[in-house]
Amino acid sequence: MARKNRDDDLLLEDELTAAFLGEEDNSQPTGEIPAVEDEMAAEPVAEEWDEDEAVPGQLAVDVYETKEKLVVKARTAGVNKSDLDVSIADNTLSIRGTLSAGAEEGVENYFVQECYWGEFSRSIALPVPVKEEEIEAVLKDGVLTVSFTKMKQDTVKKIQVL
Repeated sequence: MARKNRDDDLLLEDELTAAFLGEEDNSQPTGEIPAVEDEMAAEPVAEEWDEDEAVPGQLAVDVYETKEKLVVKARTAGVNKSDLDVSIADNTLSIRGTLSAGAEEGVENYFVQECYWGEFSRSIALPVPVKEEEIEAVLKDGVLTVSFTKMKQDTVKKIQVL
């Protein structure tokens, strides 16, 4: 649908602004664009980051199943086996670790710093029942793979309604 003139666009902008600001505008359009709130024109405020405050990063994972196994994979490149803690309790897998960058000598200023260094953790409620005594964890080529044997759910248990 084509617009007939610029005033039609301004009317739509006025109505849109009124809708977001919770105002009803019953007046005729004046051809002027409404003033923008002062807060939108203000400079963005940078959040202060307390470097002493330890906030663990969250580990990205893939969780999938095969016919026999439930598998959790996580990229842990640069993490030593001794810096990994993998545990399970109440059908929840927990992975914790530390990724150390090493000391960078003589750095005066970073231009880009996107890599996460420090502690990370992740807890995953497993989507299917597993045999907690049959778990295998392997760290190879920077990928942690945790495999669980799934419990068989083939038999249907009949529950008597009282």
